[in-house]
Amino acid sequence: MSAARPLTTLRNVAVIAALPLLLASCGYGSETTTTDEKKVAAEGAKLSADTVRLGYFPNLTHATALVGDQEGILQKELGGTQLKVSTFNAGPSEIEALNADSIDIGFIGPSPSINGYTKSKGKNLRIIAGSASGGVKLVVNPAKIKTLDDIKGKRIATPQLGNTQDVAFLNWVSEKGWKVNAQSGKGDVSVVRTDNKVTPDAYKSGSIDGAWVPEPTASKLVSEGAKVLLDESTLWPDKKFVITNIIVSQKFLTEHPDVVEAVLRGSTKTNEWINANPDKAKESANAKLKELTGKPLGAKVIDAAWPSIQFTDDPLATTLQAQADHAVKAGLLKQPDLDGIYDLRPLNKILKAAGKPEISDAGLGTK
Repeated sequence: MSAARPLTTLRNVAVIAALPLLLASCGYGSETTTTDEKKVAAEGAKLSADTVRLGYFPNLTHATALVGDQEGILQKELGGTQLKVSTFNAGPSEIEALNADSIDIGFIGPSPSINGYTKSKGKNLRIIAGSASGGVKLVVNPAKIKTLDDIKGKRIATPQLGNTQDVAFLNWVSEKGWKVNAQSGKGDVSVVRTDNKVTPDAYKSGSIDGAWVPEPTASKLVSEGAKVLLDESTLWPDKKFVITNIIVSQKFLTEHPDVVEAVLRGSTKTNEWINANPDKAKESANAKLKELTGKPLGAKVIDAAWPSIQFTDDPLATTLQAQADHAVKAGLLKQPDLDGIYDLRPLNKILKAAGKPEISDAGLGTK
């Protein structure tokens, strides 16, 4: 299928289980505790847990967490319950932390969410909300690639074998009629699995000709002279697809539903604030990135990256289903039964109280 046509809609409610390889990562990320006075509520009763341990990435597609933490919105909703934050560089390590009871709630992409669910046979986590849509682009060296057809025969980076962007690129290649071995990445296009942190250097060295990557990596490449050839959102109905979910340990959800609801109130209020104050939110996210990584994003990078990300409470369950179909078609996984991966009841309770419409789990919710 040509690049202008929408991605195939999933025929049923099966969802993606990313490769077992995705769990082979090291460590549980860096950890900080939100204890400074400006973020710990001066008043407010402690909820059923003394502490809630939250994980997220220092990444613009996790800006709900960045801003909610930076502005104290999450802590305000938690009252006397302490917010303890850990940051991660990849989904597999965050899933490991959740499964090892090192974190309670996490912001994370769709493929590791599904992988964590299937590896535990549906016992360890639930998706409880969305956070962000979009923010993924195909960027290329304009001296080597001028049209989408020029991708054939070139070396294109994706972040990780079987991750969300890898699946999307393999599906796009397939619909162009080209053949690629999903495991090796070899074929009519060479798929080079490269950590987002080193992709800009790989581009500068000439070892890759382009990349299908999330923000801010895409805009970092553009700042090095690359060109955006395709925004993945143009391939999806309504230009929306899930890039970040909120997940929770099932044990924590059962034992501390009040804390989970407080975090969700914080995330929905943060998204509302981000959408109402995009410039302030962009500055807030960058300030948190500076605190976490030691260096903020340059204005050229963040100004280009920010508009391509949509912040939403909706986990866009139907697009997760479509991603599943693509991964199965690519031969990366078998098609499992993941009925019950979503529990949107706490989120919909909050939305209903705010006079907002409830959100669908596309038939994959907890019964």
